[in-house]
Amino acid sequence: MPSGKRGHFPVGTPVLEAARQLGVYVESVCGGRATCGRCQVSVQEGNFAKHKIVSANDHLSPIGPKEKRYAEVRDLPEGRRLSCSALIQGDLVIDVPQDTVINAQVVRKAADERVIARDPAVHMCYVEVEEPDMHKPLGDLDRLKAAIAADWKYDNLEVDFHLIPQVQSILRKGEWKVTAAIHRDQESERPRLIALYPGLKNEAYGIACDIGSTTIAMHLSSLLSGRTVASAGASNPQIRFGEDLMSRVSYVMMNPDGREAMTNAVREALNGLIDKVCADGGVSREDILNAVFVGNPIMHHLFLGIDPTELGGAPFALAVSGAVHLKSAEIGLPMNTGTRIYMLPCIAGHVGADAAAATLAEGPHRQDEMMLLVDIGTNAEIVLGNRHRVVAASSPTGPAFEGAEISSGQRAAPGAIERVRIDPATLEPRYRVIGIEQWSDEPGFEEAAAKVGVTGICGSAIIEVVAEMFLTGIISEDGVVDGSMAARSPRILQNGRTFSYLLRDGEPRITVTQNDIRAIQLAKAALYAGVKLLMDKQGIDHVDRIGLAGAFGTFIDPKYAMVLGLIPDCELDKVKAVGNAAGTGARMALLNRGHRREIEETVRKIEKIETALESKFQEHFVYAMALPNKVDAFPELSKVVTLPERKQISDDGGEGSGRRRRRSRE
Repeated sequence: MPSGKRGHFPVGTPVLEAARQLGVYVESVCGGRATCGRCQVSVQEGNFAKHKIVSANDHLSPIGPKEKRYAEVRDLPEGRRLSCSALIQGDLVIDVPQDTVINAQVVRKAADERVIARDPAVHMCYVEVEEPDMHKPLGDLDRLKAAIAADWKYDNLEVDFHLIPQVQSILRKGEWKVTAAIHRDQESERPRLIALYPGLKNEAYGIACDIGSTTIAMHLSSLLSGRTVASAGASNPQIRFGEDLMSRVSYVMMNPDGREAMTNAVREALNGLIDKVCADGGVSREDILNAVFVGNPIMHHLFLGIDPTELGGAPFALAVSGAVHLKSAEIGLPMNTGTRIYMLPCIAGHVGADAAAATLAEGPHRQDEMMLLVDIGTNAEIVLGNRHRVVAASSPTGPAFEGAEISSGQRAAPGAIERVRIDPATLEPRYRVIGIEQWSDEPGFEEAAAKVGVTGICGSAIIEVVAEMFLTGIISEDGVVDGSMAARSPRILQNGRTFSYLLRDGEPRITVTQNDIRAIQLAKAALYAGVKLLMDKQGIDHVDRIGLAGAFGTFIDPKYAMVLGLIPDCELDKVKAVGNAAGTGARMALLNRGHRREIEETVRKIEKIETALESKFQEHFVYAMALPNKVDAFPELSKVVTLPERKQISDDGGEGSGRRRRRSRE
């Protein structure tokens, strides 16, 4: 327990061996010598009718001298046993405590709770090496390799060259007892010694990192227990070279040192984050032995020092699409000299390793339901499918959802409006601001606002305010602000031939202009058109489940995203934020080599759709400019929201004589 796996074993089998045969990963760095204490278990006593057995402590062998010695030196909690020494004598229910269990890294979601089973590419192996003997003229390194082969079955071991000059001094410092860090990503490759420590080294770490075009998220994890030790995030410094991906490609094309400047910038930021997670976790950089990175194709290429120019135009050729293996020192990320880096494969020209990681985390390829996975950023990455077929595409939404191109837009930070509601009768708004607990119409808000400030609108509020303006009739389905409503409310302001909505009358004055609404329409139409193309390819008219990935997706209200027409109609309780799914996928690949093989195989099977080459994209795009859509019905949304009667408003904000006639096909 808690995995629930069971089996039959001969009397006298060590509990550790039984666990391994069942595929339950119980750590034992010391190789069964009862010195590391990582293999602790406890017996659940009682009559288990479900299993038809009686489990008791005396169904284990008595505590032996090794366990007694460990308990005296290191303290063994009451009721715990060392599974390497405890032998099975009868029926047992064994509990692997969560503070020692190897697969204790839990990824929590709204609908389920999953465990990341631990099988990392780096294993820590404690060995005792024979001392030199005049009668056995074998070198120290060769005797070390022989000990590792005998105790850990790592035959034909390769050794990083940087270790060879150090082997003798490390062996003597450890008095011929050392811990070897062995790296083997795939079973078919030769194991490699990448680090060596005197004595017992009871811990090793890895980092999983999602390099986003806007933000970078990094997690430091224990490779032995799977627990996340520390997490940190930072803005991607490449933003200064361009808000969106194509502007960064343009910068590279137009500046001879552009690629080098952006590569150096992101690596400097990563080094800063490594320092931060190490400081927060009390870990030395030298103890990081493995790292996994993901990112969209342009971030992927710039991180590796590859010119992304080819991704700037058709046929959007990737320099490398498969998984990448390298040493961290080769790309300016000094950790341990032997640290290995793994990068997940990219799916297509503009659907990257981050989308692959999100797919690994959410697993549309593992389920029967048709799942839509959307990572909304400056370039939206879309995956749609189930266990039978998965298709993927990217859609150029631009940075509007992140506050760029919006008159009062800003990134999510204290002072940014993050939630908006508009009274349908008075058109008066109420809103919530990051860093202020109260809503704007609640006592104490203005006092708090005087300290924090109200500075602009962030992405989640941009979606909500436009959706609320539509629901209250301030804008039409075509996104035009209804100037005639100025007679009802002083918040409808005239700006030349167009109108805007006054959200906050203060300093600064925060309004939602006609141009703001157009920018949101263009962004959401690009995303929705990409989704529709994938639905066409799958031959479906609805999706069963929607996952909103990324930091932005975490804060989107699914109802308002659907009112806006950002995502297709779906049961609202089947739409959920899946957080930084790319970061979760990176952690899965860090902690388990099997997940690397799974996503490599899955990516080979995913069908890539290039939106720029699809003739129906423009048609879907035009229909998607309307709120929520010109032709698609939203029956599930209509169950929870009363969508307004459609009205046609001319571009100058005046109400026309009636609805524009639809084409005959509609």
